[in-house]
Amino acid sequence: MDGTTTGVSTGTLLVPEWLITSADEPPRRGVAARIVGAHIDAVDDHQRLRMLYPDDEVVSAPDCVLMPGFVNAHTHLYGTLAHGIPVDPVESFWSFLADYWWPKVEDRLDHTMIEAATDWVCAEMLQGGTTSFYDILEAPHAIPEALLVEKEIVERRGLRGVLSFEATERVSTANGTLGLMENVRLIEASRTSSLVSGMMCFHTTFTCSGPFIQRAFALAGEHEVLVHAHCNEGVHEAEWCLRNVGLRTVEYYDSLGVLSPSFLASQCVQIADRERALLAERGVRVSHMPLANCEVGGGIAPIPELLTAGVTVGLGSDGYVNDFFEVMRAASLLHKARLLDPATMPAATVFRMATEGAARAIGLNRVGRVEPGWAADLQLVDVRFPTPVTAHNLFDQLVLWRNQSHVRDVMVAGRWQVRNSEVLGADVDTLRAHVQEQAARLWASS
Repeated sequence: MDGTTTGVSTGTLLVPEWLITSADEPPRRGVAARIVGAHIDAVDDHQRLRMLYPDDEVVSAPDCVLMPGFVNAHTHLYGTLAHGIPVDPVESFWSFLADYWWPKVEDRLDHTMIEAATDWVCAEMLQGGTTSFYDILEAPHAIPEALLVEKEIVERRGLRGVLSFEATERVSTANGTLGLMENVRLIEASRTSSLVSGMMCFHTTFTCSGPFIQRAFALAGEHEVLVHAHCNEGVHEAEWCLRNVGLRTVEYYDSLGVLSPSFLASQCVQIADRERALLAERGVRVSHMPLANCEVGGGIAPIPELLTAGVTVGLGSDGYVNDFFEVMRAASLLHKARLLDPATMPAATVFRMATEGAARAIGLNRVGRVEPGWAADLQLVDVRFPTPVTAHNLFDQLVLWRNQSHVRDVMVAGRWQVRNSEVLGADVDTLRAHVQEQAARLWASS
């Protein structure tokens, strides 16, 4: 048996048809998991667990696979408000930011809009099997206390969330400082929370000065958290860095003395060979958003190369398409096309990036595996495929032919949040009406 909790008399036995411990092990049939409190207590043959714990509640799921909940390593909860917003065609990534995203979306956000978007996306993620996420909020005119609005909703919905505010000097240095302090406020407010934690965050090199970036890392060190920034989402940032400091983006960060395992660099699309090597040498974490990179025309990040170099990589939605099966599918297929290699990015590798890899990227410990002592963040997914399911093909079946509609039940920290595809404690129609109302406000103001 894989493990037990001594002295605990009752728990919950989850008995699926298949169980996936992690991407590193073949799926197993006839194996169950015992949940006690917020953690996994044991993983073993289901008949043995039933015999050892006859008083446990038994949840039978004969047509499902029990597997780790997804971890979204990069999202913008407020992004849902902009889905379908009227906008003129943009000509470049810089145009996307300067002419559309900043003035028409981020600069117009307020607490009510943030609340509505957070509530809707939390429910949406739960329905799709996402149990943990890292969010980046940039709303320069909605601080202070915008992150506290998010925190209250995330805790109420029962997800595991790492929250941050994307501080930037693009409005002013004073506003950027206010953004850094917004992160400090959230970090301190979350010290006693079992589900919510914080991260330091700034935007990019082209919106933040060197001293500002170094200050963000210093504050993160004081509060023992990671630091996040977008990195080379398109060609603009590398060109800006070469023009203004004579170095490419990752090289510039290294010259500032901040390239380290405490750095989570998202996107990393347009990076040179030397930059890839530096990311690996310095232990930098990376998050990959394949669908969003397509949306903005940024390119396709060299993720297989980064993985080969030993970089920790997690998958993210970027607030674009939050169905994580779709995100996994994109991560699998895009790189096969880019490298002209059908063997690259196998399904198990992509699955790891969507679970344990993403958890490690955003600093969550013992999240992303179905093992004793790990967080009971789990999902049950329908495996009634039209072709036979085997241990050697289940990862492929999931990555290629499932979507969020196939998620049946979701548990976070040992508590059910979704049963029979329904989000518990959430009136989805009410949430939809509220977010539509707030999106209409945003669109009217733009």
